[in-house]
Amino acid sequence: MDTLPLFVLPMVVMPGEIQELRVFEPRYRQMLDDCLLDENNFGIVMNDPFEPVNDWDGPRRHGCEVEILHHETKGSNHFLQIIGRRKFTVQNVIPPALPPMSDPMFEPHIEAEGLFPDLQTLLDLIPENVEHSKLYICAEVEYEAQDTPTTPEQQEVLKNVLSHVLNRIGTVLRIEDELLEQWVAERVNKTIDEDSNSVYTVSALVLGDLEAKQQVLACESIEEAVEELIHQVSLNREEE
Repeated sequence: MDTLPLFVLPMVVMPGEIQELRVFEPRYRQMLDDCLLDENNFGIVMNDPFEPVNDWDGPRRHGCEVEILHHETKGSNHFLQIIGRRKFTVQNVIPPALPPMSDPMFEPHIEAEGLFPDLQTLLDLIPENVEHSKLYICAEVEYEAQDTPTTPEQQEVLKNVLSHVLNRIGTVLRIEDELLEQWVAERVNKTIDEDSNSVYTVSALVLGDLEAKQQVLACESIEEAVEELIHQVSLNREEE
């Protein structure tokens, strides 16, 4: 079982999906420094406010390991380009060393402008009985195998789902029929093949609701993920 640093927030990243991320909180700046120093990946997992960890929102059970493609620092902000890699299941959560900044213990250390204390100040505040100095949540995780290819039937379903959404976008943009048909065909053929990530790529493109994406990510098989995607798309159509 592997230990993975976790970025816990209202966000879902799918395997193969590229996202942008801004890091500014001290706990995640520490995590980023650790990952860059050791050339390690980290996990992104949707937050669960009903399962707190040392008063922080805890992680949902299913998340996605991400790799840093590009990193840029501007002042106290870090800007990342990341790509989703392997799905994982959280087995055991390792709490951070300190509670959130809203805890009364931090009041003497927060400036009038609301600025966070620096990292060293926070490290000095860690109680002696805490066994580690990590300000971020970690977890022991199990990675899920994703080597099952999509079947021709599943690929056809995914193509139909993506084509429907792209055609609607093209209609809204008033793209000419001939150009739209060509654009949709090229995009669909480029996106969908026997790669098991195809279902996650399509889900990232057509699902805007975080909970809907989380439900697909949590599926245990490609077959189940395709069925869940169809279900979520049908719900969207009913609401329109």
